[in-house]
Amino acid sequence: MELNELGAIQLDALKEVANIGACHAATALSELTNEKVLVNVPVIRINPIEEIFNLAAKPNEVVAGVLIYFLGDMTGRTLLMFPQEAAWHLTDCLLRKPVGSTTGIGELEESALKEVSNVLTCAYMNALGDLLGLVMVPSVPSMTVDMASAVLDAVSLDFGNDKDLVVCIETEFRFVEKNAVLHGYFLLLPDPDSLGVILKAIHLG
Repeated sequence: MELNELGAIQLDALKEVANIGACHAATALSELTNEKVLVNVPVIRINPIEEIFNLAAKPNEVVAGVLIYFLGDMTGRTLLMFPQEAAWHLTDCLLRKPVGSTTGIGELEESALKEVSNVLTCAYMNALGDLLGLVMVPSVPSMTVDMASAVLDAVSLDFGNDKDLVVCIETEFRFVEKNAVLHGYFLLLPDPDSLGVILKAIHLG
């Protein structure tokens, strides 16, 4: 079965994973920023990776993307992507600075974004693993800050091509005290064999 062949039951299972993962991610962000973070119900999309990028930003707009491989009972890659303004605001929240202070990515900002991306990715992957009874181990994250078209090209080389279908969890995080709303895009692309592992684990394969 391919991603575009998933039915209502499989999509409902993915939505459950997205909801649980987003709640865990919001809790983790609250702890990292010492600020109350709320999360809206995530939106699940299964589209070509190029279309997902177009949702996040125009080709000439800057995005921050953090790529993580995972191994274990299932293998593949994840990409957590933030439009530039969201990435800068998230960095401000992480470093306890007024929103609007960050205008670029230095070593400190990159370290903070990698750390939070790792935490958020693990929140989603742990939700998936707990639901399906699978063990997944993430790699060290690698980050790219560039125009969306350049990040798409780099990621497409790794994924296969820009027409490959990916699962995208679009989540809106609301930082209450700073009155800031950030959109994040979590992309999941399991290796072909691992899609079958997922379906078998929920008894749908």
